[in-house]
Amino acid sequence: MNVRLWGGIALVLLLCIAFAQHCVRIVPADAPVRSAASAPPTASKGALLIPVEGMPASALTDTFTQARAGGARPHDAIDIMAARGRAVLAAADGRIEKIFWSEAGGRTLYERAPDGRTVYYYAHLDGYAPGLREGQVVRRGQRIATVGSTGNADPAAPHLHFAVNIMAPGDPWHGGRPINPYPLLVGQ
Repeated sequence: MNVRLWGGIALVLLLCIAFAQHCVRIVPADAPVRSAASAPPTASKGALLIPVEGMPASALTDTFTQARAGGARPHDAIDIMAARGRAVLAAADGRIEKIFWSEAGGRTLYERAPDGRTVYYYAHLDGYAPGLREGQVVRRGQRIATVGSTGNADPAAPHLHFAVNIMAPGDPWHGGRPINPYPLLVGQ
């Protein structure tokens, strides 16, 4: 009986080891991530591509109406938590309208849709894709930046602050009316 018990325990341990080696991938938080060129963009059920490489819709949280600045203003965006350096992808086709540094957003990008009626705002970026410039046309899924914590973001919590603004004719890159990007990303 004792031999049978130890044999059973050994078999369970062997199966656990085999499972861990073949089915579980443990990746340190600071591990490098694959570039957008080597991996297909993350599929999205929504009208927009989820703008962080490898991020499933199930990992998103709707923070659009959360209070910011001590309750003085609504967030008007969502935060997509991700490892520093993870690729930020263009959520839709468009043109880089403005590359800008702001006290609150830090390193930011503004992308305008081809019809001019929508601007996508990416903030707290760690860096821009090599060669990215204002006026450049970008395609949905193209790597445009990396996730960071610049501006007023907590350095211990890198994330992409992603906003969508509907523009009236003549609205500048920083204008427009904010709409909730969450349903556009998850298909609700």
